[in-house]
Amino acid sequence: MEKAYKNIEFLNSREARSIRILSEYIEPLARFRKYRIKDTVVFFGSARAIPLDAAERHRAAASSNGDPAAVTRAERAVRLARYYEDARELARRVTEWSKGLSRTSRRFIVCSGGGPGIMEAANRGASEASGLSIGLGISLPSEPTMNPFVTRELGFEFHYFFMRKFWFVYPAKALIVFPGGFGTMDELFELLTLTQTGKSTKRMPIVLYGRAFWESFLRFDALVEWGTIASDDLDLFRIVDDVDAAFDHLQGELTALYLENDTGDATP
Repeated sequence: MEKAYKNIEFLNSREARSIRILSEYIEPLARFRKYRIKDTVVFFGSARAIPLDAAERHRAAASSNGDPAAVTRAERAVRLARYYEDARELARRVTEWSKGLSRTSRRFIVCSGGGPGIMEAANRGASEASGLSIGLGISLPSEPTMNPFVTRELGFEFHYFFMRKFWFVYPAKALIVFPGGFGTMDELFELLTLTQTGKSTKRMPIVLYGRAFWESFLRFDALVEWGTIASDDLDLFRIVDDVDAAFDHLQGELTALYLENDTGDATP
């Protein structure tokens, strides 16, 4: 007779869904505790961004082929590549700063969705600073689950989006959102909603990176004008346009909140 917890057919069944959901809570919890991960700095952004050198090669090839549509796509890739490089540099600087902290009880570990694009850039920057980084991957048919820069022991693959989101939020102490698509917007607005409604009780700096991008399609002040949010809800986030401004803001906020005035918040 086979024991129930070894019965793969049962574990993959509809009846065992609650067990699978619970596993995506308990297994990451155990791993985070093993590696003493309590504080993360989360990077969100487009999976389609590529490194600048690769984008420039694509542009040169498209120009030589004389295909206007290809040139347009390549120009877009170059424009987006700027954010790949900025995410990489910001993650490197955050990691170097965290590694240099005298308080070993607080380590701010870069965390991403584990995939390509901005996610890869963040993990790559942390790796270049010889630091740990986390990848909270999701099983999707359209893109790789895990980029090669995630610390091997801290790469996760989730089936359920909502459990993945939980692990984005629970240990997070800061959030940086780079230009992205539907997934990035979904993650950003969920975090803003949790903060606005008080469901997330900890204070957490939220940085929107790239003023040209954010102001080109999303007018937060229009929500105030329509009366759908309060004017002070705009204080929930800050828009920045360069690595220095982003790093200075994050360093100042994290120092004030978690180094000088430790809030003792619940963490893994």
